[in-house]
Order: sequence, then structure tokens, then C-alpha cells
Amino acid sequence: MDISRRQALLAGAALPLAAAPTLTLADGHSATSMPTHRDFSLGDFKVTTLLVGSRSVENPQNIFGMNVDADTFNEVSAANFLGTDAAQFFFTPTVVNTGSEVILFDTGLNAAGTTKALNAAGYDASDISHVVLTHMHGDHIGGLTDADGGETFAGAAYVTGQVEYDAWAKAENEGFDAKVKPLAEKMSFIKGGDAVRSGITAVEAFGHTPGHMTYMLESGGKQLLLMADAANHYVWSLAYPDWEVKFDMDKSAAAQTRKTLMDMASADRFPLIGYHMPFPGLGYVETRGEGGYRYVPHSYQLI
Repeated sequence: MDISRRQALLAGAALPLAAAPTLTLADGHSATSMPTHRDFSLGDFKVTTLLVGSRSVENPQNIFGMNVDADTFNEVSAANFLGTDAAQFFFTPTVVNTGSEVILFDTGLNAAGTTKALNAAGYDASDISHVVLTHMHGDHIGGLTDADGGETFAGAAYVTGQVEYDAWAKAENEGFDAKVKPLAEKMSFIKGGDAVRSGITAVEAFGHTPGHMTYMLESGGKQLLLMADAANHYVWSLAYPDWEVKFDMDKSAAAQTRKTLMDMASADRFPLIGYHMPFPGLGYVETRGEGGYRYVPHSYQLI
């Protein structure tokens, strides 16, 4: 017996819909059908982004575009299909498997969330050969130790920027003192242009913090920039680099850093991974008008 397409659709509409699976993220919030990791290929490197947390924050102009009027903020948001009542934050460390080392860039909000995402991606904490810290904000150093103060990645070597470490060591900061300082004797300190390992080069990106560092990956003739927190939102920060961001410690330097990095990314057409970009955090940049940019999310280019 023939069944028309319309009849089939009507019959299907009468069936109960299955409930979408719920994922509890590292910060205790839930997300519907949201993965905890995504793999990419870059030459001989396997690059994996880890979603270790996501949360909604109300009144985004209290964080982004602090130096523009509300009408401008609302107009730009509407043009990009964004509401202005809340922003969704993502927290995304990155694993780079070179074939001989497994390198973790930043450690997330806490050890439990990061190790859970690592396990889902096929790694144990003991597999991590190096931990690289882009900067010392709490959502990047939180996973260095567990709830009892135990070292999460006890078998790893630690790498961070000398300028960044020195700046935080001079300040009074509870998170730095608890998480980073006890590991100082195991750390190697680098500057811009230094290699973490072959094919991984530090790129200074000061402003968000005094010694904020990004990292250029190069393998098989391909490049990818781990930009960390150089831009914290794909529209309200990356696309409008002069818009001030609450968490940038030196707002003028951070804006100049964004322009420099976005100019590089658009000119050389390499992808970048942002710690707070919409998961899986990978995308491309093109110029938009004078002094502006557009973020193009990754689809399948690095499968």
C-alpha cells in the first residue's frame, strides 16, 4: 500500500518525541546534546579541544563593549542575531598530540571537569607530558590541582611565560599562590619566539594579562594559532577589537593585540582556537570594513 509523504509526516507527528540527552558540564550547568571534545587534524598533529564548562552570564555589556553606547551595542548585537540579555561563556583547554608528546594548553576551571573531558577524548591525566599555561586567570589554572590540593598532572613538565609569571608573583592573588606557585620549581619559563616543542612557538599577546601568551602550531605545512583569551567573544571582542573587555587588564594593549593577531590570521588565512569561542572553539577570520573583522566558524576543513 502506498503512503503519501504528507500522510507519513502526519503519522510521525503523532509519535512522542524522545527527550534530548543532557550533559552536565564541569561547572555544574547542563547543556543539551553538547559534546565535551572535538578532534582536528593539523599535519601530523592531532588537536583536541575540550569543553570543560559553559555558563550564561547576564547583562553582557557589563563585560563587553564597555566603551560604546547601548544603542551601538544593541545594533551590532541585533545585526549578528545576538540577544543582549545574556552571553554564553565556553571554557576550552586544548590538547596537542604531536605523536611523541601530549601537550595540554591551560587546565580549565577545576581538575574534575578537565580530567572528565580528557577521559572522554581518550586521554588520562598521566598521558599529559607538558602543561602550558597561556596566562594565570583562574579559569586557566584551576585544574592544576584537585580539590585536595593534589597535583593533577604529576608526570608533566610545566611551561609558561616569564613575564606572566613574574607579574603574578609580585601580586597578592590567592589562586596563583595556591595553584601555580607550588609548581614553580617544575616550570620552564619562556618568551615570545621560544619553542615549547618542535612546531609549537610562543607568540606574545600582552594586554589581557601582563604576559598573556598565544601559541602557533605548525605541522605538515599548515598553521593554527591557539589565541587563548586574546579575544573573548566572536562578535563583541574579535569583530570589534577596540571594544573594551572587563577582564582585559590593559585594555589599550589588549585591543592592539587583537588587531595584530586578527590581521595575521586574515592575511595568512590560518585558523585559530579561542578559549572562549563557541565550542568547538575553532574558526577563521576575515577583515570587515576598516578596522573590523568577521569570525567564520570551522565546519569540516580540519577533519
